[in-house]
Amino acid sequence: MILDNGVIRTLDPRLPSSRALPIAGDRCAGGVGVHETALASPERVDLGGRCVLPGFTDAHVHFPAWALARTQLRLEDAGSLADTLERVHEAAAAVPPGGWLRGRGWREADWADGGSPTKEALDTAAGDVPVALEARDGHTLWVSSAGLARAGVPESDGILREWDAWDFRERHLHPSDDEYAAALRAALKVAASRGVTAVHDKDGAYAVPLWQRLRREEALTLRVWQSLPADRLDALQELDLHAGLGDDLLRIGYLKVFMDGTLGSRTAHLLDGSGMALTTQEELEEIVRRAAALGFPVAVHAIGDAANRAALDAFEATKEVWHGRLRPRIEHAQLLAPEDVPRFAELGVAASVQFSHALADGDVARREWAGRIEGAYAYRSLLESGALLVNGSDAPIEDLDPLAGIRAGVEHWREDQRLGIAEAIAATTVNPAWLTGEERRRGKLLPGYLADLVVLDGDPFEADLADVEVVATMVGGRWVHNPPPWD
Repeated sequence: MILDNGVIRTLDPRLPSSRALPIAGDRCAGGVGVHETALASPERVDLGGRCVLPGFTDAHVHFPAWALARTQLRLEDAGSLADTLERVHEAAAAVPPGGWLRGRGWREADWADGGSPTKEALDTAAGDVPVALEARDGHTLWVSSAGLARAGVPESDGILREWDAWDFRERHLHPSDDEYAAALRAALKVAASRGVTAVHDKDGAYAVPLWQRLRREEALTLRVWQSLPADRLDALQELDLHAGLGDDLLRIGYLKVFMDGTLGSRTAHLLDGSGMALTTQEELEEIVRRAAALGFPVAVHAIGDAANRAALDAFEATKEVWHGRLRPRIEHAQLLAPEDVPRFAELGVAASVQFSHALADGDVARREWAGRIEGAYAYRSLLESGALLVNGSDAPIEDLDPLAGIRAGVEHWREDQRLGIAEAIAATTVNPAWLTGEERRRGKLLPGYLADLVVLDGDPFEADLADVEVVATMVGGRWVHNPPPWD
């Protein structure tokens, strides 16, 4: 197959663009006119002037959770407590007997009426229907009295944070595998329609059998690099299970650790002592050392400046066990003390950020982190210091939409931290492949690289990003969304 008559953005500076791309099997082949006769098929696809990029990687996504959230009550645009409760009241009427009303996306800071989430408010709206609503950041759960009673924890005030929220969700709100599988199949189609060819999934051990089921059904249309929670280290050591288990579509890759909470829940750990420290520096050091013995890099959730400093200190203290061999990362890195910005590059720790968070959180960050804003969402500062910057969505907290994420990096509310289009695209294509150790086989459109690509109706390097849309998506030489011909 040869994709012809378009603009091929290889994302390699030695040959940045071409008018055609030969594909043989699951790989990009050599130049047109040199290896055409060696191709498995003489098929030509007329791009009609369209643009081809390497497929997008979402480097931080809770994919099964996002898939499930698409089936639930969504509250991201609820502008008040009253609006939220009205939606709950309407949705509760459709809940079957014995069921739960589940939803997500509320954020108290967005409520113009100054309301507060209480179980009594949910009781008024939903009556005897059990209700559980995840906050937008996923770190707080708002539960009605009927929900608490169903779970056997009636003494709670209905606001569960961090570990308590996650434990409640795991024990009482976990859907069946069939429900998850159905949600995943639908979500994979959406992801393919948005040009996503790979994800670094953060949903942990429970996601593995779900992905395996789709893999067996040959329904997996993107590549999954799966995390496991660090609290599984004992089991991993007992089994002598090392990183890398899996294949080209599904691989167990890294461990996830939480250092603190979030901005929205006011649990981000700050240098002034506020927030919540979920893991200490010493505990992280032990995790990094144990993980390195099994070949697992560690991804550390750190939002506040104190959490980020503790994570960097832990990586520095353990550098001898991972440097040059493993590729660790800090997830979010939303608030940094200015003196800690250059340490990412100095240590070789990647900054796994979410450009869309900067736009969504701007008002809250300016209010909650007044006086510290110099170190907030410091994308350009990180990049200019030499840090590797990778971009994800953190869906379902934001939507899984790489083009929207790229635009957010370019349109940052902090003008001094805005990225160029090439930099934002590289963070969503080239750089995530380096984190998985696949920088010589994914993330660019070069001979020998996997044919994972997205066809766009315009060239994002030339056109207004707001006008560019996905036309088609290919994974490993196979069209997974809207195969040609196109009108």
